[in-house]
Amino acid sequence: MLFVVPNDKQSEMSQVMSEVYKALKEKGYNPLSQLVGYVMSGDPTYITNHKNARSLITRLERDEIIEELFSFYISEHLEKDCGKASE
Repeated sequence: MLFVVPNDKQSEMSQVMSEVYKALKEKGYNPLSQLVGYVMSGDPTYITNHKNARSLITRLERDEIIEELFSFYISEHLEKDCGKASE
């Protein structure tokens, strides 16, 4: 059975990640470093409280964030490359 993430969950993830990214930038942090730190450790203190970003990010499961990142990377890079190789 194939598991598909509902569109409303993807929409929520997109909204949360956008808000968290903006809050980190506004506070002068490197969003990539802070998000990686959070996802790898599970420690929410990697994410600022500014604009309620910490509360927002903890609404998402870390494994779902990782799944979405891999899904995006594969669709944007690997599937396109595989299509070119077979042509």
